[in-house]
Amino acid sequence: MFKFLKRNIMKMFRELLVYHHSSLEYRAKILTLMVSANGEICECEKQKLKEIAHSIYSDDHERAELLIDTVNEYHTKIVTNNGLDFEHLIMLVENETKEVPRFTSKIDMGLLMQLHECMDSEEDILFQQRIIEFLQGLKDEYGMV
Repeated sequence: MFKFLKRNIMKMFRELLVYHHSSLEYRAKILTLMVSANGEICECEKQKLKEIAHSIYSDDHERAELLIDTVNEYHTKIVTNNGLDFEHLIMLVENETKEVPRFTSKIDMGLLMQLHECMDSEEDILFQQRIIEFLQGLKDEYGMV
């Protein structure tokens, strides 16, 4: 009960309570682009997302869970058209990358390709490949040398 309450408070006030929340949210937006490509998060994507979050934050289980929750929150906003759509999310990622070039180090193609393995329809594979190419382009253009 206490963990559930603490987790919900952290989700609601992450801007105030989470150290480097902007970095976590940037990662969440990138992962959301990948898992929202086909409209819903399948079991394979849920499992891969969990593995990715725990590999990124291997020493901080709570932060990894917060990343997963944030991805799910963004995905839900996209699916329900609740103040966020896919194109707007792409613009947010592009703008944040321009404003904070060090965020390009958060774009890990190896981890993103793990999510790519979950796609089974040719159309979804192609769409997700375009997202990967877009993110690679951002990394190439704004990456710090």
